[in-house]
Amino acid sequence: MDIDDLVRLRRARDRMDREYAQPLDVAALARTALMSPGHFQRSFRAAYGETPYGYLMTRRIERAKSLLRRGDLTVTEVCLAVGCTSLGSFSTRFTELVGESPSAYRSRSHEQLAAIPPCVAKGLTRPRRSRPSAARAVAAGAAWA
Repeated sequence: MDIDDLVRLRRARDRMDREYAQPLDVAALARTALMSPGHFQRSFRAAYGETPYGYLMTRRIERAKSLLRRGDLTVTEVCLAVGCTSLGSFSTRFTELVGESPSAYRSRSHEQLAAIPPCVAKGLTRPRRSRPSAARAVAAGAAWA
């Protein structure tokens, strides 16, 4: 992959970061990157380690966590505010990435984050996909630095 492809992919990723609440599909994002949809999906995954849809949903869940911590919106309102159209799909993805349902996340106390600077809290609360344990990675022959 050359530097021009990376620049175009970054443009599409930046668009997802800015317009996460808008309806975005692969074709529109591919046009932003000046690529065909298939080439865009393959290149995005190669560059960022996840599909464009996976990246967009992670951004949406990240924002949803922030809105749920405020506590003034219902889970359905948060779902719609971050650009999801299906409450079921939103709840499933939220639970997959966060480890608890949106309702459970909203209802528990988040006071411990109040004392942490927002830039640090964002990193601590960023949704993360499950990664293989270190033991499994070592057993698979992965090299650790």
